Amino acid sequence: MQRIRLRHTKRGRLRFTSHRDFQRAFERALRRAEVPMAYSAGFTPHPKISFAGAAPTGTASEAEYLEIALAERRDPEALRALLDESLPTGLDILEAVEAHTPGFTDRLEASVWRLVLPKVTRPEAEDAVRAFLARPHVEVERLTKNGVRAFDARGAVLELTVTEAEKESGENGPDPSGCAILRLVVRHSTPAVRPDDVLSGLRAAAGLALPVPAEVTRLAQGPLDTETGEVTDPLAPDREAAAQTAAAHGAG
Repeated sequence: MQRIRLRHTKRGRLRFTSHRDFQRAFERALRRAEVPMAYSAGFTPHPKISFAGAAPTGTASEAEYLEIALAERRDPEALRALLDESLPTGLDILEAVEAHTPGFTDRLEASVWRLVLPKVTRPEAEDAVRAFLARPHVEVERLTKNGVRAFDARGAVLELTVTEAEKESGENGPDPSGCAILRLVVRHSTPAVRPDDVLSGLRAAAGLALPVPAEVTRLAQGPLDTETGEVTDPLAPDREAAAQTAAAHGAG
């Protein structure tokens, strides 16, 4: 059995696609591309697909990950191209890497987010960020399936800065000129602190109320480099292992 790890996007209007809707779309793409999936055992076999760290509905992303198990070996790049053709534009398969290492989900330690705040000025955003970061705890509330839950939105935030209004590769949403733009790095924790929780924290800490909803995009998720604070590529260990395996076969 071969395992392939995939990175895909959620862009434009498809940022409103729920995780369940994406699951259904992806399974249809697997069938259209005639991918030889491995299936679970039991009375109702299911294709072996593992989703990791899905972004909330309504947020865009350049770094969503999943893993599939195949009953027959396939070239990862050829498989990526087939699946990409079978999915709607906006749900784009960017990378496919054969899994050579364990513990992939454990590598998704942190995420980098870009928050575009329309009709919020840079000075307003800077004042709110300073107030938020100055507090050791910022309690917010979120409605969950078990009712309203209160938790700290500050502790998981590793970085929160106001950045320049420049278009980035793969960016979603409108032209950000004239908007305040935040760069947020948040550690994955329990309960998970989401961008909307941090926006609620800015309102609680500094009274920053958004005139219109923020445009939120996940730019990256992966291992956290504790020395630099950077979020690194979670597929890198698999690429390195694949290169070593190929070099060993070539030497042999």
